[in-house]
Amino acid sequence: MDLTPDLTDQVAVVTGAASGIGRACALLLAEQGAKVFVADYDPLEENQEPFAAAGIQQRQCDVRCVVELQQVIDEAADAGPLKILVNNAGIGMVKQIDDVSEADWDACLDTNFKAAFFGCKSAIPHMREAGGGSIINISSNAGLLPRAHDPVYSISKGALISLTKCLALCHAPDRVRINAVCPGPVGWTRMMEADLASAADRDAAIEGFISASPLAKAYERLTDPREIAQCVLYLVSDAAVMVTGTAIGIDGGKSLGVPPK
Repeated sequence: MDLTPDLTDQVAVVTGAASGIGRACALLLAEQGAKVFVADYDPLEENQEPFAAAGIQQRQCDVRCVVELQQVIDEAADAGPLKILVNNAGIGMVKQIDDVSEADWDACLDTNFKAAFFGCKSAIPHMREAGGGSIINISSNAGLLPRAHDPVYSISKGALISLTKCLALCHAPDRVRINAVCPGPVGWTRMMEADLASAADRDAAIEGFISASPLAKAYERLTDPREIAQCVLYLVSDAAVMVTGTAIGIDGGKSLGVPPK
């Protein structure tokens, strides 16, 4: 059995792919031969050249709108067998419950959870027709171990892991594998940059993120988006054909418990 990743002629959809983890996933999947369609609320002009060079099709899409998301997935499926969906689009929310409005709740849950559910719903019939496929939901270590400073975000990411396990069980007979990847602090993403922009001391904030994860502290750096993409590549490849319903933490050990001093 040749387990070298080869995605030639497979079609992939990646949401939230203008930057960070989604961008890294899109480029790596395309590098391995996939025909990649990316969807983002705010496509970036700087991606036009590298995406075009990689054959990546870029679409503006608000993933909270089921119709827009369905259109992107259907368009991708028209280009060949839809075998891969990466539900990566997401937003953060650092607020306590007293300060969370209904609009805040809707924005976070609709982006982080509802979009993934309807992405799965739109993609699974195409994957069933194609003889199977792989869906990756980008959750968070906050879904593995809830955090006190962003409870609504943690709720959305915990729900995403539950969705992963439920649908993995439901659609194993269709040969549709569904897994979650749970990053910790990842550098060079819009979410991280927003956190750092609001910090009084950027360098101290970065050090705080690094210190929160024992392996990140040991290596003195944040996780790179390309490391998350490598895990996604494994999960969508034939090497992971018997892997479904998992939630893989890539957080430098942050979700394990109290780290050593």
